[in-house]
Amino acid sequence: MGALGDLPQSICTLVQRCGVIPDGEALAAATSARLVSQRELFILRDEALDALERLRRDGFRIGVLSDCTIELAENWPTLPLAPLVDAVDLSCREGRRKPDPELFSKVAQELETPTSGCLYVGDGGGDEPTGATRQGMTAVMLRAGDWATNDAHAREDCWPGPFFSTLSHVVSAACDPSLITS
Repeated sequence: MGALGDLPQSICTLVQRCGVIPDGEALAAATSARLVSQRELFILRDEALDALERLRRDGFRIGVLSDCTIELAENWPTLPLAPLVDAVDLSCREGRRKPDPELFSKVAQELETPTSGCLYVGDGGGDEPTGATRQGMTAVMLRAGDWATNDAHAREDCWPGPFFSTLSHVVSAACDPSLITS
């Protein structure tokens, strides 16, 4: 849960800060509209489900660590990738954001894997490659075709470590770590 509470509590607090006291009907309508609008943003890469399914077939456990708003947490069970993920740590629930070391350690613990046994893949937002590396994980950046136009908070644009342009390359590297080079 975020610092302002669940989604209705968050909306209520923000509206009150603007000097308005919402009634129950207005709050319900705003909550519903926000969930619908955010759900439209949860678009997976075309290869995402296939990549996760391949990793699962190969025996890998999968974790998600995301800096996000409460909408992702509330929509998580409805997303098609949810059944393929073993551990989910969302900043809005944890009360901290990447690169907080405890987040990386927590997801590894939930995966029952030492941090040194984790391959961390991200777009670089939240200083995540450096944060993951500091915790002993092998970090790679996903620099897909839309990377330059995607806006990510505190992204490590100049991170010198390894990167891949597709999730298929990430799957290959997970299966053969020798493919991960800087």
